[in-house]
Amino acid sequence: MTSENHTDFIFPIRVYYEDTDAGGVVFYANYLKFFERARTEWLRHLGLHQSVLVEQANILFVVTYAQLDYKRPARLDDALLIKTQIKKIGKASIDFEQICMRQDEILVRCDIQIACVNAQTFKISPIPNFVHSILLSDQDN
Repeated sequence: MTSENHTDFIFPIRVYYEDTDAGGVVFYANYLKFFERARTEWLRHLGLHQSVLVEQANILFVVTYAQLDYKRPARLDDALLIKTQIKKIGKASIDFEQICMRQDEILVRCDIQIACVNAQTFKISPIPNFVHSILLSDQDN
């Protein structure tokens, strides 16, 4: 896991048998799982653990939009890299571009938006100031 530049985070993923379909390629919906893991590890890299955010700030991040563009299939045992880049930080949402790559080859590209919600009501909630500051400081680095 590395931060490539101010908004890039690289997370390695290995394709396991459970990730593939009858055709021997990664089942299309599993890329969403790969992207979720990468965003979760990006938050962890910034010191923001989702379980702690629920307990201490009463917030969750939920996906509100996802658009995927499938270019090439990944196969069993492929070593993949998930590149995560912030496109925009809003008052209550974050827009990402995520790319699944095998070496330098782009396999899947995804535009995804997550929203901050109250953990009890699931109503949209502003991103807490301390979280917003951490996200902005990561972009400045």
